[in-house]
Amino acid sequence: MTGTTRSSHGLDDRRKRLLYRCWHRGIREMDLILGRFADAHVAHLSEPDLQELERVIAAHDHDLYPAFAGGAAPSPEFAGAMFERIKAFRVSDPNL
Repeated sequence: MTGTTRSSHGLDDRRKRLLYRCWHRGIREMDLILGRFADAHVAHLSEPDLQELERVIAAHDHDLYPAFAGGAAPSPEFAGAMFERIKAFRVSDPNL
């Protein structure tokens, strides 16, 4: 079970890949943070947003998680508007 609540039906291949990659990180906490964000937003992201999400998820979980949890400053490698958007979503999600 992935945990996803969103079907990939109706998504283009790129968005399907992003949804899958967000839910299959290797660290369950990151699956929940990125996967829930992708469930809620992947269908409606603009082209620049998709590029930025791809950049964020290219980073290693061991670098991302402390930054999302507030224990470390985000690296320039993944810092930016999408990182902040995911972090804000994480804070507002009552399930996380």
